[in-house]
Amino acid sequence: MRIWKSAVIAAAVVGAVACTQSPTGRSQLQLFSSDELAQLGSQSYNSLKEQEKVSNDPALNRYVQCISNDLIAVLPEPWAQQTWEVTVFDSEMVNAFALPGGKIGVYTGLIDVAETPDQLAAVIGHEIGHVIAQHSNERMSNQFAAGLGLQLGGLLIGQEMDSNEAALIMGVLGVGVQLGYILPYSRIHESESDELGLRYMAAAGYDPRQAAELWRNMARQGGAKPPEFLSTHPSPETRITKLEKLAVEAMATYRNAPRANCPKPT
Repeated sequence: MRIWKSAVIAAAVVGAVACTQSPTGRSQLQLFSSDELAQLGSQSYNSLKEQEKVSNDPALNRYVQCISNDLIAVLPEPWAQQTWEVTVFDSEMVNAFALPGGKIGVYTGLIDVAETPDQLAAVIGHEIGHVIAQHSNERMSNQFAAGLGLQLGGLLIGQEMDSNEAALIMGVLGVGVQLGYILPYSRIHESESDELGLRYMAAAGYDPRQAAELWRNMARQGGAKPPEFLSTHPSPETRITKLEKLAVEAMATYRNAPRANCPKPT
């Protein structure tokens, strides 16, 4: 079965028949189906929930769910009609993610750094942007084409994964930092998700100007940062500057949107 699946994907690579466009008009290589990615996302999500502590704080869960619901309501089809699952992880890690198949995870450490609902909406919107732009599919496709495919092809749908295999898949999907297998999104993906997330938060009634404020908070978390050309992420300064420009463009949408009402727990 694994060899057969690898052969099918290899044929797709050779045929070069999976070129699509992202929501911003950028060309993408996508070799995997949405169903395959959704199943991998669900498997990874379930693994995380087994390995990490899930918050039982009802106020925090209502808060994160409220913001997520607001954002989901303004997503383009078919994403707005998809069933999304939201989990709050009880951890000091400043992190959040969204996975194919409609899975969202938010860490309590991020809730502390995101001082307002608008700032948390900026992060969740950004992570949802990764899903809608199908960055996981693009990254897996590119990794396959670059030679990782012999491993990926053997781990596709319907297979039970051991811990190392699960870490590999979660790394490719974008949630591998805490599991020791780091394949971060590219700078292009990060910038594209910043743009999409800002669109969604403005349409949902969250102040887009707070996206830049969130990243100022993130930058103040401390620690040496590598030069931008050595990193797959934009530098905080570059990111903040671009977000400020995008926020100006999104203000008209924000002004015409109903005000969000998801107060942060005290």
